[in-house]
Amino acid sequence: VQLVESGGGLVQPGGSLRLSCAASGFTFSTYAMSWYRQAPGKERELVASISSAGRTIDYKDSLKGRFTISRDNAKSTVYLQMNSLKPEDTAVYFCKGIKGGYEYWGQGTQVTVSS
Repeated sequence: VQLVESGGGLVQPGGSLRLSCAASGFTFSTYAMSWYRQAPGKERELVASISSAGRTIDYKDSLKGRFTISRDNAKSTVYLQMNSLKPEDTAVYFCKGIKGGYEYWGQGTQVTVSS
């Protein structure tokens, strides 16, 4: 089982990034997927989640309108489009797959928003 995040980096405030999380080793299309983030000195928090078929999507309230989660089950990949980025969005971003009692995490990708 592997979840590999990519797309992080350094971006100026107001910029955009698109994170990807490529899955392998499990039946991706049957798993709900989520993005979490963890800023230095803070607890990991849920950013967004999407159901297995993509019909149900939820966001952290404060991120609605700026972040968009999506998935492509044919590519076993989940995405996080992040727009109008702010310095407080700086964090390591992780993807997670969950189904019943099974839970898988990626290693994370660093996002730094700074001028």
